[in-house]
Amino acid sequence: MAARRTYRTKAIVLDTTKLAEQDLILTMLAASGAQVRAVAKGARKPGGRLAARAELFCESDFLIAEGKSLGIVSEASTVDPHEGLRGDLERVSAASAVCEVARLTCFEETKDPFLFDICKAALGACEEASDLAHLDLIVAAYTFKVLAHSGWWPALDGCVSCGDPDVAWFSAQTGGLLCESCARDVAGAERVSAAEVAWLRSLLRSTFIQLLGADIDQATASLLLSLSHVWAATQLDARLKAYEFLMSV
Repeated sequence: MAARRTYRTKAIVLDTTKLAEQDLILTMLAASGAQVRAVAKGARKPGGRLAARAELFCESDFLIAEGKSLGIVSEASTVDPHEGLRGDLERVSAASAVCEVARLTCFEETKDPFLFDICKAALGACEEASDLAHLDLIVAAYTFKVLAHSGWWPALDGCVSCGDPDVAWFSAQTGGLLCESCARDVAGAERVSAAEVAWLRSLLRSTFIQLLGADIDQATASLLLSLSHVWAATQLDARLKAYEFLMSV
């Protein structure tokens, strides 16, 4: 029997699924930006050699043997455990929302290193955030940034319908900001203030480091998180359970 072909890659664990009594199926974002799914045998066994390296959010260097449908993790060494995310409900919830969006925007055999870099940066920012408002801000920014990169760029410079620069509503269904007149015929459009419009633009233009140092109140951060959730759920046509949980925290 021919030996399995193996390859090595850094990857972030985005999701885990129980398999048999002690194994896990890992859904990972590889350094190439491609989604990788592989079985980590014994990863649920306390003290097992893969247990700590296969945890959610963990970035590890994996040696993977190719299989017919799923790979098999042969070896793994920790690169960044993102230890600062663990044991804190708010940080775990924010990081879970980031990984949920990452999982839905990366695909097997489709390479895009930007996806790995921005996910890694967002998880690092979640570790450094000073409070829940900044966690919400980071998740909202990550969501808008990664979806814009993938082709779902919101229209924020003027009304998506008529181009009027005087905008006061946001609609994920129509693709961005709307003026007062155009919003009248759009179900589900949400009113936004001039300051909130400025924040929406800032989410796409600012770095995570800049956002971590920004002065923002919880009410505004919660609104931005809600808008980013609706944007992602609409464009990805998916229910985002981790996102929903974060908004309830």
